[in-house]
Amino acid sequence: MHSLAISTPGLIALTAVVTAAIIYLIILAVRLTQRPRNRPAPSADLVEQARELKAMGQLQEAVFLVRGETGMSHRAATRFVNRL
Repeated sequence: MHSLAISTPGLIALTAVVTAAIIYLIILAVRLTQRPRNRPAPSADLVEQARELKAMGQLQEAVFLVRGETGMSHRAATRFVNRL
């Protein structure tokens, strides 16, 4: 009868692949929970206020305004203000 023996290097490789896949899935799940996709779009009034602050050279204030009104991360709000 033929046995299903796995060599030590093969077992190590299999363990590494399974471990990497599990780590990837955990990282993916964490990223998806941190980025809700159904956020409402910023209002036209908010966009106008942020534009005015940016035009006056008050970038940080514009970013804080956008963050406070939308719940965006600092990075996302900074990108949003820079694109105005």
